[in-house]
Amino acid sequence: MERQIRVFDPTITPKEQALRYAPRPTSLRGKKVGLVENTKYNSDKLLLKIGKILQDEYGVQGMLLRRKRSSGVPAHEEIIRDILAECDVVIAGVGD
Repeated sequence: MERQIRVFDPTITPKEQALRYAPRPTSLRGKKVGLVENTKYNSDKLLLKIGKILQDEYGVQGMLLRRKRSSGVPAHEEIIRDILAECDVVIAGVGD
């Protein structure tokens, strides 16, 4: 008896798309930095340390730390509104 195995190729050709980066400030001096942490272990601690370095070494004037609901989802609307209203730049961090 002859058996057949059906093999499926789950790969696809990646869709190419141009990336457009947000404009970067020439300096962080006097800027407020938004810090978005993803709920993973130590992500808040890491971002706060980064924020402190930015204050001490680059003249950042303030920080706003916000926590996502889960690491697997985008930032919710409240976080986005806060960042847009209050911050000049944003850093999203990952823990673990």
